[in-house]
Amino acid sequence: MAMTLRTDDELDRALAALAAAEGTSRQEIIRRAVLERYERSGHAARVQESTGRLIDRWGDVLHRLGTV
Repeated sequence: MAMTLRTDDELDRALAALAAAEGTSRQEIIRRAVLERYERSGHAARVQESTGRLIDRWGDVLHRLGTV
């Protein structure tokens, strides 16, 4: 699937530098960045969901421990 990406000078320099340093294309740099961001956002949601469940279960104990 084709897509056009508009860049400014700063982004263009950063892409060129990363691509040269990693020996890959600018397209691959962008692809990796998007996939890494997607993975991190999914992880953050899972952590938040898990935290909510733990607080529901152990919140009263944690509160008591924090006030002792």
